[in-house]
Amino acid sequence: MRIGSQEHRNLFCRWFIDTHLAYEPEELPWPELDEVSLERLRGIPVWSTALQVELNAGAMVNGFAQRQSDGLIREAIALQGYEEDRHARMIGALVDRYQLRATRSEPKVRPTRRAFIDFGYNECLDSFFGFGIFRLAREARFLPETLTSLFARVLFEEARHIVFFVNWIAYERAVSGYVAVARVGATALGYLRALLKTIGRAKEAKEDSGVFAAGDMFQDLTFSKFLQACLAENEAHMASFAPELLRPRTIPTIAQGALSLIQTGGRIREFSRARATR
Repeated sequence: MRIGSQEHRNLFCRWFIDTHLAYEPEELPWPELDEVSLERLRGIPVWSTALQVELNAGAMVNGFAQRQSDGLIREAIALQGYEEDRHARMIGALVDRYQLRATRSEPKVRPTRRAFIDFGYNECLDSFFGFGIFRLAREARFLPETLTSLFARVLFEEARHIVFFVNWIAYERAVSGYVAVARVGATALGYLRALLKTIGRAKEAKEDSGVFAAGDMFQDLTFSKFLQACLAENEAHMASFAPELLRPRTIPTIAQGALSLIQTGGRIREFSRARATR
């Protein structure tokens, strides 16, 4: 299958539409939480940021969908916009149900092609690390499984979004006649912009009051273990999708390289200590 062909377009759009999940956040079986779980949940200082990000995303993606001349692509992007809106409702239901501290305001976004591309790269970056955090939290039972299992569908949707995005952007660039060097440069710029935006959000979350009581979750956690969790969860999601689809490769490749360097450094240090004790 040639990237940029009608076959490619039909595949990634129809796949995205056909794998949509039907559910309403307000109707999910939200569990009763004990005081420890409530304290942990309320101590996570990101609810305002997370809620606003999803509200902005829904408005931007829906607006961008209406600008598409290709009917199938418009349908797929509009569906993503609906899912982004639903993610906001999911976080809103969580906030309301457990009386979490979060503020929200009306979205102020411009539904441009540049905004959609920036958002796509941000999702690729945020989702990869979000996968790892989710896996670690689930393994540590930081929150009850009855609650975390509800958000497994959100991670599945985020995985679908980033796969749709990398196929859409590859299709768009192929149709536009981008040469290989231009594709690489545009991708690098996209991830650089995403990284700078993520750093800005992290600063905003840090300024939000509240103590993240995650000691139990992050006991004995190393950067190596975190990267392993991100890679494992990412691979689990990617393996469930049609093999013909492109996958986000940049961040997992960088993470795998960093992990290999860390592991190699550890082996060198062990070898040096062993020689020193002889």
